[in-house]
Amino acid sequence: MTDAPRSTPEEPWPVRVVSQKVGAWIAKLGWVWVDGQVAQISRRPGAGTVFLTLRDPSADLSLTVTTNRDVLDSGAPELREGARVVLHAKPEFYAARGTLSLRADEIRQVGLGELLARLEKLKKLLAAEGLFDRARKRRPPFLPQRIGLVTGRASAAERDVLTNARRRWPAVEFRTVNVAVQGPGAVSQIVDALRVLDADESVDVIILARGGGGIEDLLPFSDEALCRAVFACRTPVVSAIGHETDAPLVDYVADVRASTPTDAAKRVVPDLADEVRLIGQARSRLERAVRNLVDRESHRLTLLRSRPVLARPQVMVEQRAAEVSALRDRAGRNLHHRLDAATGDLRHTLARLRALSPAATLDRGYAIVQRADGHVVRVAGEVAGGDPLRVRLAEGELTVTVDA
Repeated sequence: MTDAPRSTPEEPWPVRVVSQKVGAWIAKLGWVWVDGQVAQISRRPGAGTVFLTLRDPSADLSLTVTTNRDVLDSGAPELREGARVVLHAKPEFYAARGTLSLRADEIRQVGLGELLARLEKLKKLLAAEGLFDRARKRRPPFLPQRIGLVTGRASAAERDVLTNARRRWPAVEFRTVNVAVQGPGAVSQIVDALRVLDADESVDVIILARGGGGIEDLLPFSDEALCRAVFACRTPVVSAIGHETDAPLVDYVADVRASTPTDAAKRVVPDLADEVRLIGQARSRLERAVRNLVDRESHRLTLLRSRPVLARPQVMVEQRAAEVSALRDRAGRNLHHRLDAATGDLRHTLARLRALSPAATLDRGYAIVQRADGHVVRVAGEVAGGDPLRVRLAEGELTVTVDA
């Protein structure tokens, strides 16, 4: 059986055809509303067209936006780089170059009220998902071996954290990652820095630090992607963004919220002078406790030694010996008394026996006559002439024969 012939491929499309079809499909999207951050504005003198670079705050992605100068001036005349905008645009794909851009006919700069409303909506969403749950927050170690610091390069926040931490504990170590703390690329850089530090086993705690600023300046620290990145960290995260009155959303997600970068250094690193003082106080309390314990036990030993049983142990033996001697004398007296009483009773009994004894009767001159078989003769008729008899007297006996 032979193999079936391989089918011939379809006619391949040229690149321009593929690009044209992609452009045709994108053209079907129509007009859409797009939210983003202005990374760059290009206004050419005398030109009616303005070019914008619109960046996604949560991703490393940007698109070119073309619009008419009148559209920009009417919708956002004071637009600056870094501002947040919402624009109505139509996606356009340039087949010749294979690039995607947006053509806008309306641009609105996001106002503070609208921005706050969006942040409040995002705050409720994150809270409902449990990102603010206090039960999951972890306590930083008492003395971290190494601290990760995410902050702007050569910023006042970096200087405050490093200076105050090293003043409190000179041996503390830092791994600092400098990032942009505002602007279009801030969120992605901060998220990448968090991932790098979280993967470092030697880092025990991470500090996010930034100085003060307006709500727009602190906007990256309320970004959803950054909040979720902080929530996903295995290492405890301390948020030190702005001043005490500032409260970006990352403050609610972080394990510890510090009011300022200086406060973050105080919360993460113990004060060496305070710890030395506390150790000294603890040693003093321990010494007093040990001294009191020794004094108390020494007093107890003194009391025990002062007791008669320990001060003069022979006293107890002497007391017991006297008691034994007294008991022995009493027992002897009791025994003698009993023996004397028994002797008296015996004498009385013996006197009674003697009084009732036949020998006593014989002593009074009586005699006992017995036949040869020992039978006592009480009646003369019990014997006949010639019978031998034995007569017992008080002293001795006589052998006689009956005549009649």
